[in-house]
Amino acid sequence: MQSRLISSSLLALTGTVVLWASAFPAIRVGVDGLGVQGLSFLRIMIAAVALLLVAPFAKVRTPRPGDLPMIALCGATGITAYQLLLNWGEVKVAAGTASLLIAIVPAFSVLLGSLVLKERLSRNIVLGSVVALAGAAIVSMAKGAGGFTASALVVLAAAVVQGVYHVATKPLLRHYTGLEVATYAMTAGAVLALPLAPATWHAALRAPADALVSVLYLGLLPSALGFVIWAYAVARLPLAVSTAALYLVAPVALLVSFLWLGEVPHLIELVGGAVSIAGVIMINRRVPARPAADQPVTAHDENARPGPHRIVEPVSGPGPIKE
Repeated sequence: MQSRLISSSLLALTGTVVLWASAFPAIRVGVDGLGVQGLSFLRIMIAAVALLLVAPFAKVRTPRPGDLPMIALCGATGITAYQLLLNWGEVKVAAGTASLLIAIVPAFSVLLGSLVLKERLSRNIVLGSVVALAGAAIVSMAKGAGGFTASALVVLAAAVVQGVYHVATKPLLRHYTGLEVATYAMTAGAVLALPLAPATWHAALRAPADALVSVLYLGLLPSALGFVIWAYAVARLPLAVSTAALYLVAPVALLVSFLWLGEVPHLIELVGGAVSIAGVIMINRRVPARPAADQPVTAHDENARPGPHRIVEPVSGPGPIKE
């Protein structure tokens, strides 16, 4: 029975990696036909509707009013801003290259965490962050489709706002499950993306079939299903296993981009990507302290909510939409 549970968890983790990796080439197809605003709005709305339909069956609770500002921040950064920036960047940046740049999200997460949450910076965190950022710089300066352009900087900006999302979710994950936080954030992001609706309507009327199929795939699979199976895997596997699997997203994205779009990465991009991933591995080799704030909520906490304990998600996790 235990081996069957482990097998299903590993299968869910594998599916998560493949889905999130495939999102990068799917974005290239979708943005060509729908534009940045249309692709962003439709993907967010499709994912939000799908998660809200699942919510009653998954027993997703209504968030506390006091947590709404933090949920709004998560939606603004990890959903709306992240989608717009990543899709905008991929207009010029190759899909595989974008995945290598996004791979440094954990570096931004831990640096922001040290500033906002006062988390201790160990030597491994500092060195790993420097290495990861150096790898991103190498990727950004590569010549060709993923060359050093404003678009490469836009993708790096997407990594920064995703790092903000990870920091913002940490207080929420003390009271809610990973699936609940993803549902709240996606819904908030959909509300904030409503100003994009008029442009999306006109873009959708002219969009080719492959772009519409692409955005439907992005919303239902990498975004909605990806988070459901990610929450399932993280809840049942050791943290080190789930974290290590995320290092495979960028390499798998390179392979999928080659098979789907015929993109061939430059050698310097591969070197820079390897350097970034090495830096992220260094960051996650730390032994985190257990601050009092991270202890389970007790019955004496007047603000505690009944229900399941939070699912601990690594800072290197992708957030609601990692791609």
